[in-house]
Order: sequence, then C-alpha cells, then structure tokens
Amino acid sequence: MRLTIDRLSLHADGVATGPEGRVHVAMALPGEEVEGEIAGGRIEAPRIVTPSAARVRPPCAHYRACGGCALQHASDDFVAGWKADVVRVALAGQGLEAPVAAVETSPPRSRRRATLAGRRTKKGTLVGFHARASGTVIEIADCLILRPELMAALPALHAATALGASRKGEVAFTLTLSEAGLDVAAQGGKKPDDPALFEALAGLARSHDLARLSWNGETVAARRPAAQQFGRAHVVPPAGAFLQATAEGEAALLAGVRAAIGAPARVADLFAGAGTFALALAETAEVHAVEGEAAMVAAMDQAWRATSGLKHLGTEARDLFRRPLLPDELAGYDAIVIDPPRAGAEAQVAQIARSQVPLLAYVSCNPVTFARDARVLAGASYVLDWVRVVDQFRWSAHVELVARFRLPHIPR
Repeated sequence: MRLTIDRLSLHADGVATGPEGRVHVAMALPGEEVEGEIAGGRIEAPRIVTPSAARVRPPCAHYRACGGCALQHASDDFVAGWKADVVRVALAGQGLEAPVAAVETSPPRSRRRATLAGRRTKKGTLVGFHARASGTVIEIADCLILRPELMAALPALHAATALGASRKGEVAFTLTLSEAGLDVAAQGGKKPDDPALFEALAGLARSHDLARLSWNGETVAARRPAAQQFGRAHVVPPAGAFLQATAEGEAALLAGVRAAIGAPARVADLFAGAGTFALALAETAEVHAVEGEAAMVAAMDQAWRATSGLKHLGTEARDLFRRPLLPDELAGYDAIVIDPPRAGAEAQVAQIARSQVPLLAYVSCNPVTFARDARVLAGASYVLDWVRVVDQFRWSAHVELVARFRLPHIPR
C-alpha cells in the first residue's frame, strides 16, 4: 500500500488516509510517500518512497530500536516548527490565537533527569530504555540526550538490577543529577526489608559514589545532600521528585515567567513543586507557594529558611485539583504563576477566572490542556499576549511552553 503522509500526530507518527481510514506510520514526515503493510491501522516499518526535504540521518545508532526519541529523522528546524505549530493548532481548536515565539531547544547530552528500566535475564542484566511501543528493554551503549554523568551510572544500575530485581519484574531507575552527584530512586523489584539486601544496596551506593539511593520509597543511602539550586537557594527534593529535565530548559521557563509577570510585589505560585520558580522569585517578591506533595513543600520551606536575603516565602500543602484557591484567597496578589501537570488546572483556572489578579504566567507541558484552560481565561476577559515554546525533551514529541495572560482593564 502506497500512502502520502498528511501530518504528524501528537505522538509524532506520520498520519495518512488509507482505504479504510486513518493510518499511523512510524518515523514518517508530512509530504512523504511511503509503502508498507497496514496492521491494526498502522505501518510499523515503512519504506520511504519519496523522502521529505526535512528528513535527516538519525545521529544515534540506537534510534530505530530505542523508544527514547521520536524525531531524530527530522531536521532541527522542522522539529522546532512542528512543536510551535502544535501549540498554534491547540489554541485554534479553542478559537484562540497568540504570537508564538521561536522555540528554545535544549542541546544534546543535556538531560539531567531520566528514567531507565532494569531487568534480570538468564545471562545477566539489561538496563536501558524501552523499545518503541514495547516492554522490551534496549541497552544503550551511548545516549545523545543524557548528560554524561547519567550514562556513567550504567554500571551501578546493572549492579543494582542484579541485586534487587526479581526474575519476573522490572525496576524503574529515576536518575537525577544533583549538585552532589547522582541521585537514584528505584521502584519495583524486591523490597529492601531484607537486611542483607539493604546492606548490599548501601554498599553499592558507596562503591559507585552515589549521592543518594532510595528503593521503593525507602532511603538506602544518603551520603551527601542531593541538592538542586533554584535561584540562590539550594533545595534537597524528595527522592525521585519532579525536576525540570534540563538546566537550559529550566532557565528558559524561568525567563519566560519573569517576562510574563514583570516585577510584582506579591506572587502566588501554584503547583510549585520544590520551588523551581518560587525560590527564584522570592529574591525580589513576596511569594505564597502551594503544592500538593507535603514533602516537596517541606524541602522548599527548609531551603528558604537556610537562604539569606530572600523575601517572605509562605508555603502551603494543598491539593489544588480538589481544593483550588478561591478568588478571595487570591485577592491582593499582583501576579500568579501556575505550572500544573499534564492534566492542566481546570478547577484552579476556573477560580482564577473569577479573580481580579492582573497577570498570570502559565507554564504547561501539554498544549491541549493549556488551550482548554486558556479558553476559560479568555472568556473571563484575560488577554493571551504571547506563548514561548521550550523544548527540553529534544527529539521527542513532548512540548512545553510558558504564556502570559493579563487583565487589560486593571492597571499594573
């Protein structure tokens, strides 16, 4: 079957129209003619008959098998343009438009946080990323997205898999590069309640010089504080806690937040995490930071107390999906920063729309839910001034952004 690719899906598959409807085509680009066998509405191994001018040779030898990247076969300019278009199309679907600034893309080998899979086999261990659309683990001799410090941890992960993985299960290793070295949070495999296993894992942390090792939520070794720097503050987040994927991406998002809200006196930071934005903004503004995970809130508060020269940072552990801040609680703030997970912030945005806070910086990792929330704000007279796209997940289908909303009738 020969088909012509019309567009990319949100997962970066090519999409064509076949005799029985829509067909997804792996690693294809718009405008390309492809041939292949359709199975379940998908061509998994297409032959590219007429390649796009945007097609390039994938730089990674593991690309065809590994599921870690989705767009290495496309030029950087094409990927940046496509990610900006994903945002424009999502907004247009809600009847909205806004200027979309040039995409800021993190460089190769810059990911400081990633999750790898470990499995025991009859011959030993496997550690790597999952294959494309599969539970198979693909070993990666070299990775073009991860920081070298994360790649250097592979021997430690193989040893940890041999010690703690069951023959039937899989261990997910979340690796985070901290100021003190590597922070490893493992989930799955054996429980560390066996004293011999606990001691063996602690010894592994020492021999491989890990800053911290946790296993199924239990700290096995904390040899050095696994701190992250947010502004002038140094925070030790809980093991495996959320962190922006690259330092470059974090800086771009923070710059976008600052550009969106200017120099306010009082800021509400919602879905604040461990203080990525709150602690940096507290250098010049009073901040009230709200986050659902109490351990993240405690880490942020401790860092603020240990850092001199910051303005007041109030913290609150609160589930903003179930208990959003109400308009009377938002009264008196000059600006709001909101950084929800992929589901967006439907309940909280409904309350912001009823408030009179003049400025809002919305950070999003999902253009579709961002556009849904943007429509609610636009219906309440907020103006969407601009959107900046930030590509921390190079060669992936993932799109992040920061946007500015304002109430034009309220002087700043």
